[in-house]
Amino acid sequence: MGGRGQGLKVVVDTNILVRMFTRDHPLESPKAEEFLRSYSIVVPNQTLCELVWVLRRLYKFDAAELKQAITYLGEAETVTLDRAAVTSGLLFLEAGGDFADGIIAFEGERLGGESFATFDRKAAAILQKAGQNCLLLSVE
Repeated sequence: MGGRGQGLKVVVDTNILVRMFTRDHPLESPKAEEFLRSYSIVVPNQTLCELVWVLRRLYKFDAAELKQAITYLGEAETVTLDRAAVTSGLLFLEAGGDFADGIIAFEGERLGGESFATFDRKAAAILQKAGQNCLLLSVE
């Protein structure tokens, strides 16, 4: 793999994480695992959202399996990620919503947003239950 990390922080693409968590490729999966052991990695929120989407839609991971995968990354000493945003995403996921909606709501608030607007009734209910402002748009 050339050089074994040497303190280099590497932004990881979703496909590497997918290979690691699914172990679905005889060559790429072990390579992904070796890579993640050898380097300090940075996992942007967009990568996590894409990872959750791929694991849920294509590999049929349920909410508990998704939480386990994300928690594993968050607890790894060699992984840098936005823990506060991830916590928000996981809370959404645990409440039956989409991980990405939790990330979006969190990042929006961090950027100064005062309310979350959506057509998604479930997302609106989760936010309202958490005491956050939400505008549920309707075409009715």
